[in-house]
Amino acid sequence: MITREIRLAAQIAGAPALDNFTVATTEVDGEVLVRTDQVGLAATYLELMRADCTIPVPAWQPGRRVGVAAIGTVVRSDSPELAVGDLVQSMTGWSEYSAGPAAQYIKLDPVADPGYYLGQGPTAYYGMADVAAVGEGDVVFVSGAAGGVGSLAGQIAKCLGAARVIGSAGSPAKVDYLVNELGYDAAFDYHDGSAADRLRELAPEGISVFFDVVGGEQYQAALQAARPGARFALCGSLSSQLGDAAERFPKPDHAAAQARNVELLPFSCYHTPDQVAAWREHFSTWLGEGRFVYPQTVIKGGIEDVPQAFLSLLQGSYRGNVSVWLS
Repeated sequence: MITREIRLAAQIAGAPALDNFTVATTEVDGEVLVRTDQVGLAATYLELMRADCTIPVPAWQPGRRVGVAAIGTVVRSDSPELAVGDLVQSMTGWSEYSAGPAAQYIKLDPVADPGYYLGQGPTAYYGMADVAAVGEGDVVFVSGAAGGVGSLAGQIAKCLGAARVIGSAGSPAKVDYLVNELGYDAAFDYHDGSAADRLRELAPEGISVFFDVVGGEQYQAALQAARPGARFALCGSLSSQLGDAAERFPKPDHAAAQARNVELLPFSCYHTPDQVAAWREHFSTWLGEGRFVYPQTVIKGGIEDVPQAFLSLLQGSYRGNVSVWLS
């Protein structure tokens, strides 16, 4: 079958642009043919698109399809394991159709919103529950709290018993969203003055946990606000992701961390099946109990619209988990 897909035209240096991507036509064939319904978008993809990728997995190469998480429907099958109409997940990425062996696809339970499966919940849950080990009485600060990871991380902290959860975001509307829809106890716009001053105001007795997806000034502010023995779950550095390798990963202030006995706990966004299963079990329970909101932005468009949606994500245009529904 002939299909269209998005390929990386050139590896990215500095700020990404539309000309880093191209729409290509290709033929797909295999044991199972799947129509792609929804593709995921995440800021972490940007690092894999760089020639100087610092993640310990192979960088994506020019001329290859962008292979990320996608949800689709089986339209033809020669496998007893998958039937026409089954909902499946794969890493076949930004393509209108994909084909391959049945083992390439994971059969999913039908749900009201398949976008649940494309969320970054495993990262948020693992970081809060296992890395930071949030529990009763913790005061938690989440940077980038309106994004795909942060919008889940703060809610997870509350469900795990945190006494107070504070978030940062990039606009007054997002701040209002965090407090009035996602249940954050307090939030601030990081454009509105010093992050250190806002943390002193909102957490006068300091923070015991920091979940960081931003880095930069907010990381430094969290160090100043850290209680002795605070745990820092370090997930990303979005504030500097558009620079070169040195700018994207600035040298952390180890002296300040040592002075406060802060545990610096960096962790990967790649997860084991057990970690994914743990998240899905808790998410289902919390959602059913009415303790959790699934924040997401779904963009409807064609495969050719995916690169622009990705660039808009990097510019902070959306809230929550972001995906493109291929209409």
